[in-house]
Amino acid sequence: QVPLVESGGGLVQAGGSLRLSCAASGRTFSNYAVGWFRQAPGKEREFVAAISRIGSITYYADSVKGRFTISRDHAKNTVYLQMNSLKLEDTAVYYCAARETAAFVSYYTRGVEYDYWGQGTQVTVSS
Repeated sequence: QVPLVESGGGLVQAGGSLRLSCAASGRTFSNYAVGWFRQAPGKEREFVAAISRIGSITYYADSVKGRFTISRDHAKNTVYLQMNSLKLEDTAVYYCAARETAAFVSYYTRGVEYDYWGQGTQVTVSS
């Protein structure tokens, strides 16, 4: 098991910024590829961003490309999602997910590819 804890969500005005954190404990997080997903009310969960095990490769959904940045700090066992220029449609519960992998540069965009999930953090963007 890899306990994942998200934090950093909250209420922000459109155009503002938030930084989400996904902290892992109990395991070497650098052995895991990590992704961020989100789910808005009444909608299916969707992929947001992913980062490879060593952080050299990142990938984004088209809807957030250029506005969001995923990164990781191995020393802190934490993955971040910096969200800038937030829009109303970014309102959702955001989840981080992790998958242990031997591949250094692989990333994953489907929820079924991940083994561990956090509890989610609410992001609300207001007008």
